[in-house]
Amino acid sequence: MSEREDESRRASVALRAATTGADVAAASFRTDLEVERKDAKTDVVTQVDRNAQTRVIEVINEAYPSEPIVGEEADALKRVPETGSAWIVDPIDGTNNYVNGSRAFGTAVAAVYDGEPVAAATVCPALGDTYRVGPDGAFRNDEPLSVSDCSDSEAATVCPTFWWDFDHREEYAAATRAIVERFGDMRRFGCAQLELAMVAAGALEGTMTNLRTNPWDTVAGVQLVREAGGTVTDLEGNPWRHDSTGLIASNGAVHDDLSAATREIDRPT
Repeated sequence: MSEREDESRRASVALRAATTGADVAAASFRTDLEVERKDAKTDVVTQVDRNAQTRVIEVINEAYPSEPIVGEEADALKRVPETGSAWIVDPIDGTNNYVNGSRAFGTAVAAVYDGEPVAAATVCPALGDTYRVGPDGAFRNDEPLSVSDCSDSEAATVCPTFWWDFDHREEYAAATRAIVERFGDMRRFGCAQLELAMVAAGALEGTMTNLRTNPWDTVAGVQLVREAGGTVTDLEGNPWRHDSTGLIASNGAVHDDLSAATREIDRPT
């Protein structure tokens, strides 16, 4: 099997697994859910998250039974292997939205090799959107994705992503201030994979955080942005990896301004 054929097969499995997990989530959306809390008051989990992850893993294991799986919930690894093939799963990204009845959530699955993504899918069932990326490019509902061509930061829309807990609220405030002082407008959706997909689709010019993110929240979306023509770096301007500190994803044209805004978060006032 050629490298392209292998990546194409992995892209197909990622899509099938993400669709299966999204179907589990959709079946219980806007029903009476029993909600548990993790570390923070807004960091919630449900049995549906666990059920969705179980089904996603089952689909992956059917095709690749010996490959490690990294996932958000308890029955998966938490670190991406540095070598070889692996899978990264978020059964419901945006669980807080999910339990509150907001449509901004999705199931994300990425295939990686030596820590770098080679294929991925993010399925947002309540929005009716399926994002996928593989050797043939990046797509939403089978339409090719392309980042925005906006190069004027004052006309651009940017989203602060990930989550600043209450002991880091000064950083949250700094992030929003840095955005509104440079860019035309700001959004926040509470679902990092969807926010990255929106950058890839041209609905946002960029998204950013100064924090180290979880791979299940980001890897699939990062690959979408890159394949759609965008730029994704860490705080130092290096190509982003799953273990990077900071994530700056943009259409490329406003990346310098977005990087400057992100670096301001940690700057003493």
